[in-house]
Amino acid sequence: MQIRISWPAGHITATLDASTPTAQALAKALPLASTASTWGEEVYFDTGVSVSRETDARQVVDPGTVAFWTEGDSLALPYGPTPISHGEECRLASPCNVLGGLDGDAGLLATVRAGDPIRVELIED
Repeated sequence: MQIRISWPAGHITATLDASTPTAQALAKALPLASTASTWGEEVYFDTGVSVSRETDARQVVDPGTVAFWTEGDSLALPYGPTPISHGEECRLASPCNVLGGLDGDAGLLATVRAGDPIRVELIED
């Protein structure tokens, strides 16, 4: 399953594992519009989707991971260290459901500014 994430300065696509309950819930909510927040080198935004933490939730992930922060009903898109990272790792605020990964250079997210409008839509095959 592919999604497109757009903001005023650009866009990126992501490939999600459609078999996860969180990805399925997110897909049902698309398209969605939200407002970007930033935390170190992470972009996150509310989705209006509420799900439970999955058993394989992780706090430390690779740059470009598409994660779902269950405590904030938000997609979390880390592309580098956050304020609680050790070294260069991507450490999320708490364990998050891992949905998939960004296609291409996750560093594009550096152009997202707090308060930017964000749009997420499903890319139909």
